[in-house]
Amino acid sequence: MSELTLRAEKLDAADDLAPLRNRFVLDDVVYLDGNSLGALPAHVPDRVADVVRRQWGELRIRSWDESGWWTAPERIGDRIAPLVGAAAGQIVVSDSTSVNVFKALVAAVRMSHETRTEILVDATTFPTDGYIAESAARMTGRTLRAVTPAEVPAALSDRTAAVLLNHVDYRTGRLHDLPSLTASIHEAGALSVWDLCHSAGALEVGLDRHGVDLAVGCTYKYLNGGPGSPAYLYVRRDLQPRFDSPLPGWNSHTDPFGMSPSYTPAPGALRGRVGTPDILSMLALEAALEIWDDVSISAVRTKSLALTDFFLRCVRAYTEPGRVESVTPERHAERGSQIALRCPDAGEVMRRLISRGVVGDFRHPDVLRFGFTPLYVTFADTERAARILSEELA
Repeated sequence: MSELTLRAEKLDAADDLAPLRNRFVLDDVVYLDGNSLGALPAHVPDRVADVVRRQWGELRIRSWDESGWWTAPERIGDRIAPLVGAAAGQIVVSDSTSVNVFKALVAAVRMSHETRTEILVDATTFPTDGYIAESAARMTGRTLRAVTPAEVPAALSDRTAAVLLNHVDYRTGRLHDLPSLTASIHEAGALSVWDLCHSAGALEVGLDRHGVDLAVGCTYKYLNGGPGSPAYLYVRRDLQPRFDSPLPGWNSHTDPFGMSPSYTPAPGALRGRVGTPDILSMLALEAALEIWDDVSISAVRTKSLALTDFFLRCVRAYTEPGRVESVTPERHAERGSQIALRCPDAGEVMRRLISRGVVGDFRHPDVLRFGFTPLYVTFADTERAARILSEELA
């Protein structure tokens, strides 16, 4: 037994989060793709069965009231709020991340002065965010400029209306400095829109503490809500009266059943709603979030950094020097909860890893991406993944 294998056993024995692994449906596979789709919490299938058989099958339309379907978007938003450092009443769960990016960015521009004619967007962003930012710029008559997060402070001016940034880079796992970038954006008189898809549920965000204006995120990665589970939209409380959604719907009307031909927005975060919620996915997410009832984000972050540190240590010990290059920052303050390794034959290497029970993913053109979800990934998983990776790289 190697020294690193023994080290993994000791780390797992001391891990306070280790018992949570038993609350997920996992097999012998080392699952390092929770940054794409989280694992299934074991209690969710029975909860979904109850929603289908009893709430839908027996109560039917009565469930909008009796089963709490109607209030689910804001109720579940309040469950997510502590995980991103927000007080209750500022998050609504609805639609997809893409739709919420559109709502947030257009609303941010509408809240800015007409002399602010430019939108800045993260040049390294997930492509859809860039597509939506371009469409939002055309719709609002603004120009769009793509800059890296590091270039944002210098790019800001009195022409800047809004800035759309990713908290964690989806390719490299680089964690961007949300507090200082938000402060710079505010100093320039602009509004910030943050995409939290790769940070919520993996590290502390601090939306309220850092004065973030608007934020969006998905729930199927580190929050384990299931494939296609609904996204969420955060609107800071003092901005809610000014939040002018480009997608007004009957669900966000102050009198949704009045069927008025004119639109009057509901108060608060409910303005982020549009149409009828996807109840099956919504309530599966609500059940999945129960995992977090006794878990602190600070403990999750501590383990995340320990796992990724240990993975890099194992990769360096087991792998021929120069065979792979880590493109994830070494500094904890700049690292999310994934490790991205560059190698020329990354696509083929990942296919072989998956065939041997180590599931990560490949990002074009040459990146092996491994996501570490502290709720269910162990140090033994981490050592095993690095060892098998070294064998395939050899």
